[in-house]
Amino acid sequence: MDIREITPTYSVTPQITPDDIPAIVDAGYKVLICNRPDAENPPQLWAEEIGKAAAAAGLEFHVHPVTHSTMTPEVIARHRETLAAANGPVLAYCASGTRCSVLWSFAMAKEMSADDILAATQAAGYALGQLRPQLDMLANS
Repeated sequence: MDIREITPTYSVTPQITPDDIPAIVDAGYKVLICNRPDAENPPQLWAEEIGKAAAAAGLEFHVHPVTHSTMTPEVIARHRETLAAANGPVLAYCASGTRCSVLWSFAMAKEMSADDILAATQAAGYALGQLRPQLDMLANS
C-alpha cells in the first residue's frame, strides 16, 4: 500500500486488497471509502469483497464509485457527508489515489481555500492545480 496523508483525518491510497485490511486497521483508520467502480477491477477486488473484509475487521465501509463522467454534485455531497460523520481517520482508495484526492478537493471547496486544498494534495504527491477554476466555482456556489 502507498497511503498518502492529505490531512490528519483523510488519506488516500491506490487499490487495496482484502489482505491489506489488517494493516489499515493497525494504522488507526476507522472509515474506508471505495471510490473505484467495480468494472475497473477483477471480482476479487470488487467493493463487496473489500467491504466484507472491512466489516469483519470493524471498519466502517462506504462505496462512492466515481469516474470523470460520474463526479456529480450528488457524489461530492455524499463524500462530504461521509467525511463529516466519520468517527475517526478516513482512508479512501481508487486506482491511484488521484480520484480520491479530486473528490476530497471538491468536497472541501466550501470549507477550505483553493490554495490550502491544492497545497494539501500537492504535499501528498497529487498535483491538481488544474482544478482551481472548479474549486473557485464550488466555493462560490
